[in-house]
Amino acid sequence: MRTVVIAGGTRGIGRALAEQMTGWNVVALGSADGDLSSMTQTRELIGRLPERIDALVLSAGRFSSRRVVTGEGLERTWAIGVVARYLLADGLRPALERAPRPVILNLCGVGGIRAGRIHWDDLQLTRGYSLLTMTMQGARANDLLGAGFAGRFPGSPIRYVLYNPLFVDSGMHRYFGQPLRSVIGVAAALFGASPAAAAKPLAALLEDPPSAPLTALRRGKPVPLPDPAGAARLYDAMEAAGR
Repeated sequence: MRTVVIAGGTRGIGRALAEQMTGWNVVALGSADGDLSSMTQTRELIGRLPERIDALVLSAGRFSSRRVVTGEGLERTWAIGVVARYLLADGLRPALERAPRPVILNLCGVGGIRAGRIHWDDLQLTRGYSLLTMTMQGARANDLLGAGFAGRFPGSPIRYVLYNPLFVDSGMHRYFGQPLRSVIGVAAALFGASPAAAAKPLAALLEDPPSAPLTALRRGKPVPLPDPAGAARLYDAMEAAGR
C-alpha cells in the first residue's frame, strides 16, 4: 500500500485530498501532530513519519493580519508556509527515495498573480509587514522552493510538482479583517471551486506523477518554471536558516 503524507491534511484542500486517497495509507498532519511554526517540532515530526513515503503534499499554511514572532524568532506565516515546507521536503527526501515513483506536491501560487516579490534583504518582513505582502512573498517563495529542490538533487527519482489551484472556497477569508473578510468570503462561495473539486486533479497527480523532475501547473495547465537563479538563492537561504 502506498503512503501519502499531507501537511495541512485536516482542513481545506488538504482534508478533501486526504478523503479522496482511497487505497492509500494517508497520514494527514494537523496542528495536533506538531507545530509547523517550530523548526524543532517540525524536525521531530519528520522523525515520527514512515520510513517509506510515496507522496508528500505541502498544503499547510496560517495567515495573520499582524506580524507574529515564534519562540524561535521566526515570523509565523513565513515559518509555516515556507520554512516548514522546505524542512519537510528536505527531511523526508530519504523516505521518499525509497518509493518506486515518489512525488512532492506543493500547493502554491505558481503562474498566478505576479505582484508578489521576494524581499531578499528582509525575508521575514521585519519592516513593512502586511498580510498581503507576506502572502504574496510566500507564494513566490514556494515557486522557488520547487525549482531549488530539483536543482539541488538532479539525480533524485522524486518528481516535484508546483500546483496552483487558483480560487478555492477553502476558508482563507477568515484571516482577513472586515469588510474584506465578508467580500472575499462571498466571492469564494460564489466563484471559488469547492475543496473536493480542487482536490480531484491533485489525487490524479499523486496516482500518476509526471515524468519531469519539476512540473509547474496552474489548475492543471503547464506554466513556465521558476527562475533557477532565484531558486538557488532561496534554497541557500533556507539551508542556512535550517542549520
